[in-house]
Amino acid sequence: MHSSWLAPFQVRTFRFQWPAALITVWALEMETLILGWYVLVQTGSVVQLTIFASFLYFGTLCAPLLGVVADRIGHGNTLALMRSWYMVLATTLLAFAVSGQLSPGVVLVIAFLNGLVRPSDLAIRSAFMAGRLPRELLSGAMALERMTIDTARIAGALVGAGLFAALGIAPTYVLIITLYALGVSLTLAAKRGAPIVDAGAAAYPLSQKPRNAFWHELKEGLAYVWARPVLRAAMWLAVLANLTGFPLTNGLLPYAAREVYQADERGLALLVASFATGALIGSLTFWAASRRMPLARLMLGGAAGWYAMLAICALMPTIYGAAALLVLAGLAQSHCMIAMVVLILRAAAPVVAGRVMGVRILAIYSLPMGILAAGWFIERIGFSATIFGYALVGLGMVLVLTLRFHADLWRVEAPANSI
Repeated sequence: MHSSWLAPFQVRTFRFQWPAALITVWALEMETLILGWYVLVQTGSVVQLTIFASFLYFGTLCAPLLGVVADRIGHGNTLALMRSWYMVLATTLLAFAVSGQLSPGVVLVIAFLNGLVRPSDLAIRSAFMAGRLPRELLSGAMALERMTIDTARIAGALVGAGLFAALGIAPTYVLIITLYALGVSLTLAAKRGAPIVDAGAAAYPLSQKPRNAFWHELKEGLAYVWARPVLRAAMWLAVLANLTGFPLTNGLLPYAAREVYQADERGLALLVASFATGALIGSLTFWAASRRMPLARLMLGGAAGWYAMLAICALMPTIYGAAALLVLAGLAQSHCMIAMVVLILRAAAPVVAGRVMGVRILAIYSLPMGILAAGWFIERIGFSATIFGYALVGLGMVLVLTLRFHADLWRVEAPANSI
């Protein structure tokens, strides 16, 4: 069954971790859509919306530190603590809503506290899976893990927007808190599985450092990435994608729905679900695509296709045209991002996977910068011109990266395509 992309479900840990991640990310995406819409409607400001969206990612500065912590106390323990934190924050927001004290200011504070750990969720669970699955199962496992995000955006958009419009914020948050509680329970069950034995871990230099050398471990994790061209190229592409690719779909869709297409929260749900549907298709087809195309080429080609679709989407005059282009953009984005994670995990030794993935998540810090800058540009040159410009810059930089790391990424016999 190892030839099947469903083979990871043979592993007990994955059978619990996958639904835990699915439920948790569903709740996170429901929160993002509901609160983003709330801030935009209450303030009427695209700047306030971009501040909210950027707060969800400022915790990327903590990602390398959290990666070191996860390598020390265990990736499963770290995931359980992170998901408990989401539940506490959601309960706090519900208390404000029930008492009638909810305001955009409270939402921004909750978003900031959530964002301290949220950006590291995918990184820590990827490292967790890297330590519990044979390496030949990683491509299928990462595609399945990515599906949790894709389906969450569909469910969060459709279910979250529907419940919010019909029942209001408090009843919707009761469901969100329930999902978080289930996610914590499944995570605790998943971490009881046995880790795989890494034959090279005992000899790996980083494992010999004193346990109190916290900052030294962090520094060595950064040096490990910088010394390897494959990892360095993947990190640069991650910075680029978050700076110029994700701002539209991870922060600005509420503005596009309300101000550009004059739609309500259901129109927003259509845009979010369209991108997520394309990404889900990408996750479902990744295993087959990775067997036909070298991994690094799939990563770069996916990035180029993603930016091309965003550029065309920016020029669409109707919400339905934009939704169709977002499906294609989501598919290309999914191939790019899954290939990147698999490439990183295959190139990194398992004993340092938490730190390496922490550095990968540090690249997300460019996302709040891109979102905030987009808000400034939108007020001056308009939404379409801003998104089109972001896409052109991204496309140009993908070409630069391809040329700069041609020997390490593009050649079929390159290390990135043979690991």
